[in-house]
Amino acid sequence: MMKYAIKIKTQYKNDHTNKELALPGIYTESGLLVSHLRYLAEHAHKSGSWQDRSVFAVMLLIRYINVNQSAFEDATSLLQSFAQCLTLGTYNPSTLEDERQLYWSPRSYEDANSLLGHITAYTDWLAEQPEYPQQMINRFRKATSVEQRLNWCAYYHKHARVFLNHLSMPKKVAHAMGYRRQVRAQQRTAIQVSTCKRFPSSEIRRLLDVGMIRPKGDVNELGNPSPDYKNQAITLLMHYGGLRKSEVFHLYLSDIHIDRQRSEAIVRIYHPSEGSSPDPRYRNRRAYLAREFGLKPRTDYVKSERLHAGWKAPLLTDKRKFFQVHFFPPEKAAEFLFVWCNYLIHQRVNPQRFEEHPYAFTNSLGRPETIKNYRRMHADAVRRIELEHSKSLGTTEHGHRHAYGYRLAKHGFSQVEIQKAMHHKSPDSCLVYIQPTDEELRSNMRRAEEFLYEE
Repeated sequence: MMKYAIKIKTQYKNDHTNKELALPGIYTESGLLVSHLRYLAEHAHKSGSWQDRSVFAVMLLIRYINVNQSAFEDATSLLQSFAQCLTLGTYNPSTLEDERQLYWSPRSYEDANSLLGHITAYTDWLAEQPEYPQQMINRFRKATSVEQRLNWCAYYHKHARVFLNHLSMPKKVAHAMGYRRQVRAQQRTAIQVSTCKRFPSSEIRRLLDVGMIRPKGDVNELGNPSPDYKNQAITLLMHYGGLRKSEVFHLYLSDIHIDRQRSEAIVRIYHPSEGSSPDPRYRNRRAYLAREFGLKPRTDYVKSERLHAGWKAPLLTDKRKFFQVHFFPPEKAAEFLFVWCNYLIHQRVNPQRFEEHPYAFTNSLGRPETIKNYRRMHADAVRRIELEHSKSLGTTEHGHRHAYGYRLAKHGFSQVEIQKAMHHKSPDSCLVYIQPTDEELRSNMRRAEEFLYEE
């Protein structure tokens, strides 16, 4: 029988709660890998990307086992060889031949360690299940003195800023620091990425006014192309409000309010499932979506489904489980309100009967707008103003959040203030957004040199 391992979509129902989950599964010549499906169900709170990555890692291991079943005396030795093949590849670079017929290219140490981490977590869980009595495949061994010191450094780096870290159990931690996993990829090379590219500030006005226009044939009273208010509003939230693109697509109509004294918009981003419901009859948004619209939170849809939107667990600032958008410069809150009102009055397509939903932005059929569609329209707008659409140039949609963080730093905001504005849990998370480019660093050095000569 031919051996294989493929990814499929499944509907998993928990025996205890009778709740149905849409999960990726692994199907082999022996049938569905039920144990891994159960493992994913117990980690259903994890993102779709995490679930897909776990499936991919286990599929790679299954394929490796299929071609090496009799080559190793124990599972740990097999895993050690598997880890080596991840980083070195499986084919001969001189002849391009592969006895195993896998033809894996070498992976980075970071990628290999990520895959091994997923396999270790799954097999650790498997070893704890009473119906699967096998031992851990990636066992612990006594760490060397150097490894113990590295373990402690990693532990303190991770927990130094964690809230209530003083309540951790020092004896348990100390014991854990004396051990390490038997199988690991090589230590990754230390590297600091020069900068995260941000959308060029000199082009944002042209992007909004010239790039984001309605399709041909949709003109205003002067015969000019009509503004695309929807994509302008989304881009304003990202460029001047610092939102991640996924956060925009969790917005309800009821989440955007008006400060009538200042004529500004007040925008709140709620947790997609646990956030307070706009209808007081329901405890949270999960219940509200299910009972009123027959929908799930957008985080619950798998990545391949059009309604999927991720959630990066931002720092929420209200007990109703939301954070408020802080526009900078502040007058952009008024500009957003102007664009938002024009979108509602002139361009928003309301949902059709029996397809109602609460989401703020809709497509041409009145259904919830998707990240994929916005990404395409943003790319079209960038090309319309004759810029290259490239992540390395900062002209993709995520470049707007980077521009927001850097703008705050340039105007003298402290690291903690930037952390709060960008809704990070750690003050250090914003550092990647506020690094100067190499060109800016050289320019600052030249100015400093001129100052030295003047002295």
